[in-house]
Amino acid sequence: MAQTVEVRFKGTRRAFYTWPDDQSPLRLQEPVIVRVERGEDLGRVSATGDVAAKKCGGSCSCPATPAADMAVNTAADMAVAQEPPAMTASTAMTDHPPVLRRASQEDVKRHNDLRRAEEEDRRRATAKVREHKLDMKVSDLEWQWDRHRLTVYFTAEQRVDFRALVRDLASAFKTRIDLRQIGVRDEAARLSGVGRCGREYCCSTWLTELSPVNLALAKDQHLSLNPAQISGGCGRLLCCLKYEHEFYVASRKRFPKEGKALQTRRGIEKVVAVDIFRERVLLRGAEESRTIGLEELREEMDAAALAGPAPEPEPRAAAPSQQRRERPPVRRDVAPAKPVPPVPPSPSSPPASSEGGEVKRRKRRRRRRRSGGQDGQGGQGGQGGPSGSES
Repeated sequence: MAQTVEVRFKGTRRAFYTWPDDQSPLRLQEPVIVRVERGEDLGRVSATGDVAAKKCGGSCSCPATPAADMAVNTAADMAVAQEPPAMTASTAMTDHPPVLRRASQEDVKRHNDLRRAEEEDRRRATAKVREHKLDMKVSDLEWQWDRHRLTVYFTAEQRVDFRALVRDLASAFKTRIDLRQIGVRDEAARLSGVGRCGREYCCSTWLTELSPVNLALAKDQHLSLNPAQISGGCGRLLCCLKYEHEFYVASRKRFPKEGKALQTRRGIEKVVAVDIFRERVLLRGAEESRTIGLEELREEMDAAALAGPAPEPEPRAAAPSQQRRERPPVRRDVAPAKPVPPVPPSPSSPPASSEGGEVKRRKRRRRRRRSGGQDGQGGQGGQGGPSGSES
């Protein structure tokens, strides 16, 4: 029974083939010659046996038909292919084309010569693009091992009409030209590089499929939303944000949510922050803040739940100066009483003030003195009159 073999080519391109069990098993990274759509190509074994079958069963890039027959599907074949049967490890082994043979030293030397010539050919293709004045960037080239096809990978902001460019490149390289537009993440995977972690890009080493990465992953991990800090060499979000997301989601389920109020032995405290690595929780109470372990916090919450709700503190009596005088309620349905005018004082009533009475007494004394002096003078003249008459 043949076993499934995963063969990788330049960049992230891979395919699945079969290898008979009656021959010596293939080793990892061993070069082999396989059949492709137009001719033959050289690749290296990246997985064998059950590992390769499992990758093929869970991969959307695993073809359901042999690679040599992919370009000659008829209308009837396409109608049948719309409802493919369930992919299993046993069916995957029979649906893949076989590996032709192991690669010899001459085959490997020819392959290496083509790889060294690809950089010069890329410059020639870039010059042709400039001649046609096309808004596109040639990222990489890949020669097929038998030189029957040259694949040109490029990036562009919009769709490009490169029909004239294909004819020019075909006449220059004397082979079939295949132009493929790729994204910036696929470009980084093909060109490779060193990330901020100091290691080679994951997408160009072991990451075979690029899964979508969104900004919600960085928010769940409480990372800085600065694009310069969470972006990779391709300018997109880091692929490694996807690796630890499940760990953060599973770990935060064990912790209380930030901003939630908890009942502890110190009363009501609010969760400010959590540290999932040290398993600590930062709480803020009415008087102070404190950091407590997760297990200790659970014990305090359980003890507080058994003890019941804490009694509410009695309100403090306000100081006499701060107490407000209570005013009687005003009845809106009763009209207010009219004010009574003051009664004027009678003449016989005592003076309102001692000073006013003293002034009046002084005036009366002056009148009496004046009237008394006038009466004395008149009395003397009256007495002298009769005496003179008597003489």
